[in-house]
Amino acid sequence: MTTPRLETALTKLVGVRHPIVQTGMGWVAGPRLVSATANAGALGILASATMTTEQLGRAVREVKSRTEEPFGVNLRADAADARERVRIIIDEGVRVASFALAPSRELIAELKDAGVVVIPSIGARRHAEKVAAWGADAVIVQGGEGGGHTGEVATTVLLPQVVDAVDIPVIAAGGFHDGRGLVAALAYGAAGVAMGTRFLLTSDSTVPDAVKAKYLSATVKDITVTTAVDGLPHRMLRTELVASLEGAGRVRALAQAVRRAAGFRKISGLTWAHMVRDGLAMKHGKNLTWSQTLLAANTPMLLRASMVEGRTDLGVMASGQVAGLIEDLPSCEELITRVMTEAAHVLATLPTTAG
Repeated sequence: MTTPRLETALTKLVGVRHPIVQTGMGWVAGPRLVSATANAGALGILASATMTTEQLGRAVREVKSRTEEPFGVNLRADAADARERVRIIIDEGVRVASFALAPSRELIAELKDAGVVVIPSIGARRHAEKVAAWGADAVIVQGGEGGGHTGEVATTVLLPQVVDAVDIPVIAAGGFHDGRGLVAALAYGAAGVAMGTRFLLTSDSTVPDAVKAKYLSATVKDITVTTAVDGLPHRMLRTELVASLEGAGRVRALAQAVRRAAGFRKISGLTWAHMVRDGLAMKHGKNLTWSQTLLAANTPMLLRASMVEGRTDLGVMASGQVAGLIEDLPSCEELITRVMTEAAHVLATLPTTAG
């Protein structure tokens, strides 16, 4: 069966067949998931924040060995080695650079001069206006329904606000998992949708089966927003770990944070000085306790425990609210075919008014 196609400003900008983006989730969006997404006609985004620069180079080359389709790499704009990572993207001919935080005007210019499409993720209209003025090619707009660090404004409110404010393609994220959502996003003026949790829950995702089972069994009420992990609003599955962090006193919370920070330091190879600098950077302008500051610097360790090691008792499981609606583990190809087929059906059956 031929998968229906929808040409939008997103598909024309990045050269993919379908207006769907798989987001750059740390420890989740590796070469296998990204290449499977790309081969299915959507835009796969490789997560690089949890990789060293050497690992990033190898991962990019692995994706290129698995697919000839366009893909992207997600970067932390505030990383000390951001420019080195940008150079890898440019040298390897990666099509898209996406950012969790707004990149500088200079970084955007460097990428665009090399022909790389720049797509920052934003959570407020003013952020979209800023990066658009700096030359960003498109933006991913994540509403409060989205997993991980999130805001308070729902996608249905934030999306049209941003669409009206900028003249670059807007990609909608937060709460999407099917063809109906894609059509709704297009109706709001978006050029496509970005999905994280839905791609995490595919057979091409390397997340351990025990963790996927936790997501599949979750209801909408099992997904919460907490500041206990790193002091910032973070949407995730409710777990015993989250409950213990929320109920811990300052001394106990600090002890837990130091222990986990030591574990992350061992795995990442970062020095204590580097981790403290990262933590202080996150603490700047925010009222974080020292335990939250340490947790902010080693939140990747908490994600790794679940997404790589399968430790649902010790790890954090970032999740969009949409996890409560997902019941299966299709391949990326099956998922994208399903979404596009449903979108085509919805568009064909929408009621029309008499002319």
